[in-house]
Formats: sequence, structure tokens, C-alpha cells
Amino acid sequence: MTKEGYDKILAEINYLETVKRPEISAQIAEARDKGDLSENAEYDAAKEAQGIMETKLAQLKTLISNARLIDESRVQTDEVQILNKVKIRNVKNNAVMTYTLVSDSEANLKEGKIAVSTPIAKGLMGKKVGEIAEIKVPSGVMSFEIMDISI
Repeated sequence: MTKEGYDKILAEINYLETVKRPEISAQIAEARDKGDLSENAEYDAAKEAQGIMETKLAQLKTLISNARLIDESRVQTDEVQILNKVKIRNVKNNAVMTYTLVSDSEANLKEGKIAVSTPIAKGLMGKKVGEIAEIKVPSGVMSFEIMDISI
């Protein structure tokens, strides 16, 4: 995981613990003050929100405890590897795309970040500029030319 991704998760954990947890606790207390809990939809909803938030918090803490930070200064650009920005061309339709290969927890297609565990990333790993990557995807086999590798 990158330092940026690690810091983002820590910030989310901090937000959930310092903002969301007290908000939900206040909602539960307010609903409890309204009387009979057996027919109190507000109380049930607040308890459910608390359970969802606590589950997410536990997942994030587990992710952080198992994370290994990648030393970005050691990332090379002679062949495709994690943290590389790769410019590829679809051989069939000439569409050009640029992706950054990141850990699963940092993947975000809107930002052009794909997880190294995806079929496309796996097919690109280890390739050099000018090579053609034949990648098996659910719809068949796609061919991509590696146009550029950067950081």
C-alpha cells in the first residue's frame, strides 16, 4: 500500500471514531428517551447504523494492521510493476488508456487506479515498453501494446 493510501485509511478511521460514533450514540440515546424500544423504528435504525459503522471500522483497522507500505523511491520503470502509471493501446480498436497499478484497497477506476489483482494488471505486470500483452478477460482475449511506463 502507498503512504497516501495508508494515510487516507487512517483519516477515515479517525473520522469514524471521533465524528460518526458519537453521532450514532446520540441518535440511540435520543431514540431511547422516546419510550418503548420494542416499537421504536428510530432506535432500531440507529442500532443498525451503529452495527454497520462498527463493522466498517473493524475492517479498516484489520486492513491497516496487515498493510505493508511500498517504498516508492524503489519503483522502477523498465518494466510494469505496482505503482507504475502505464499507458496502453488496445490493438483492436486503438483506444489509449492510462492506468496506475495499486493495491486492492486503493483501487479507484474513476481516478485511473486499478488493483494489481485484476486480470488487466496481472497481464501487464513484467511487460516492457513496446511489448504486446495478451490478456484473458471474461469477454475473451484482449491485446494491449505497452506505450509508456512512468511513476
